[in-house]
Amino acid sequence: MMESSTERQGKMKIGAFQFAGSGDMEYNFAKISEGIRQAAGADVRFLAFYECALTGYPPLEVSMECIDFEAAEKYCAQVQMFAVKYRMYIALGCAVRRGGRIFNSVRVFSPRGGELPAYDKRALWGWDRENFYEGGSDGIYDIDGLRIGIRICFEVRFPEYFRELYRQGADLGVVCFCDISETDNPDRYELIKAHLRTRAVENVMPVLAVNDAGPFQTAPTAFFDRDGKVFAECRRNETELLVWEVEKLPDTFGQAGRKYVNGRLSLSGPHHVSPCIAQTEGTGG
Repeated sequence: MMESSTERQGKMKIGAFQFAGSGDMEYNFAKISEGIRQAAGADVRFLAFYECALTGYPPLEVSMECIDFEAAEKYCAQVQMFAVKYRMYIALGCAVRRGGRIFNSVRVFSPRGGELPAYDKRALWGWDRENFYEGGSDGIYDIDGLRIGIRICFEVRFPEYFRELYRQGADLGVVCFCDISETDNPDRYELIKAHLRTRAVENVMPVLAVNDAGPFQTAPTAFFDRDGKVFAECRRNETELLVWEVEKLPDTFGQAGRKYVNGRLSLSGPHHVSPCIAQTEGTGG
């Protein structure tokens, strides 16, 4: 889906808003509205919320039977009005009923009015398999000269979902989580953070992650550059807005090398990549 505008092409201020979600949609919407207003004050152009931020994530925060889908649509209509008012793209996680089926979706609202095609989670296991149908869209959005790819939670475990973004030339990956625990689990937090760093490095693509803030976060809200460096990270378990500016930049020597080998691998497999190519400058990536 392509959206053109008069904004700076290839450069964008992005944001991610984390808060502790619940099964109370009115409360969740109030926090979402707070995040949108804060982001507008920071001139954010693209704002991401976490997985099922509006409805609550079933069954951790709400049972599927208790989700009021008609109310969710009314709240989404208000989010759409915010998008137009603040000239902001808003990516909002919520459970969606569509055609008699329920999907774990990230809905994308455009400042031009209307909604872009949603991205529906595809990597389903456990509760997700019990509650949702598998999606089929690619989650690619062309906005202000940047190609943005959206993925949801468990998909970070699988390189293939992010290699899809690489092959389609994504300039930014956005991962929406609801990865939380009733007890503190810093080891899991660091593991998911490592997954995100790896997805950024292997695909030479910056990654923005956003997670539910509690009770205890087991995945970060953070921005990673193309080399996996953490440039910004929210405090764990607290309501907070992360803001960063992303832009297209020339490849470094190491980044160009990763792209070169990625291209060779996609054509012929790892056994055809020569280990003996002479390098006259720089270091590997």
